[in-house]
Amino acid sequence: MLAYGLLALGLSTVLALVTWSVVSDYLVKQRTTAAVTVTADNAAALRYGLFGPPKPCPPIRERVECEAPTLQKGISVMEVLNGLPSTDAAASMLYLQGRWYSLTGKPSDLPADLIRDATAGTTVERRIQVGDQPVLAVGVPVGLQGDAFFEWHPLAGLDATLQRIRLTLIAAAIATALAGLAVGRLASTLALRPLAELTRVADQVARGKLDARLEAEDDKDLGGLARSFNQTAADLERRVAADARFAGDVSHELRTPLMTMLNSMQLIQNHRAELPAAVREPVELLGDDLDRFRRLVIDLLEISRDDGGDRGSREIVRIADLVRAAANATAGRDVTVVEPEAEGLTLQADKRRLERVIANLVENAEDHAGGCKGVGVAAGGLGVVITVDDAGPGIAPEDRTRIFERFGRGENSGRGRGVGLGLAIVSRHVQWHHGTVQVTDRPGGGARFVVELPAK
Repeated sequence: MLAYGLLALGLSTVLALVTWSVVSDYLVKQRTTAAVTVTADNAAALRYGLFGPPKPCPPIRERVECEAPTLQKGISVMEVLNGLPSTDAAASMLYLQGRWYSLTGKPSDLPADLIRDATAGTTVERRIQVGDQPVLAVGVPVGLQGDAFFEWHPLAGLDATLQRIRLTLIAAAIATALAGLAVGRLASTLALRPLAELTRVADQVARGKLDARLEAEDDKDLGGLARSFNQTAADLERRVAADARFAGDVSHELRTPLMTMLNSMQLIQNHRAELPAAVREPVELLGDDLDRFRRLVIDLLEISRDDGGDRGSREIVRIADLVRAAANATAGRDVTVVEPEAEGLTLQADKRRLERVIANLVENAEDHAGGCKGVGVAAGGLGVVITVDDAGPGIAPEDRTRIFERFGRGENSGRGRGVGLGLAIVSRHVQWHHGTVQVTDRPGGGARFVVELPAK
């Protein structure tokens, strides 16, 4: 767009300069020629009125020199000067036999060199300033050498015309540059539209919408790229679906032996007092690992359900009630504070997914960050802002993105009871609701997880 605009501006500027040069020179020359012609005609009429018809000179072989013209008897110079034809001249002055005669204008306004050249027998013209008006002064010799007739012609009309032409050319150059910008914008939009579409679809794929495809396979320029991209996206979708099916199948297969082990462990723990002292500690360790195993299977099932394309079901929920119930139940105490303006906010949500988001965040604070300090619900952001504060050491800035990856852990995360999938599930479920989740520092220390959802 900038290139088109600069090209149009350059071409229009060159054209405007050439046009200005040609037109202004033509108008100035035309005005000068007209002024000189009028002054010369008036000088001839003045010469005739003062000296009468010119007397013919005898042949060269019969004379030495022509007889010098003389003033006619009884002639008034001012009357002859006043009887000249009316023209656009602003002033008429005559220098005759060492004396000035003037109807209008002051001989003192004439440049000395212009008077000298005219009285020397040369027709001259000069642009001068008389008062605040620009004029063209013209001097023409009259009669004997040393006599001259002067007129000055106003140039205000010519200057006004040139000013209008100048402004017109400037306006035309600006309009042409703007038109060039518009054409450049249109051309760049048309040229980059396929790339914009590619960027949009690639962003959708990056956000997890693996069924997004480019529709530019018939484009002669980007067809090959579009086909390659679509093929890559299709292969990725098939691979992710296969991995999801595999994780789901494995999780389902593990549920039966897991339930058997959990029931057996529960039975053993019920008879813990009957166990030898040396066996009790290994049994407790085995119980903790079985609990982690149970969590892993549940989280894998949740992840595989999303990866497998589970669309869920949407219904209108009151966010404050859902968050209050899920957070308090997970923490085992009242930890939720709802701002008054957020009490009536609703959302088209999947209750299971949204409850899992709140439960995972509170559980993460309880298990890994010294306990949940509070859950807040307030209006703002996309519609509603849900915050979960913990009492831990906080999360380093370089880890704040990694912790939402599968099996991702921050540098300060302990082994705890988690398996590294809880926050990944939170990210997936929040994204499913067209919201955002991020982690910041809590005032007073600790971490604050902030979830924004498009509530009404």
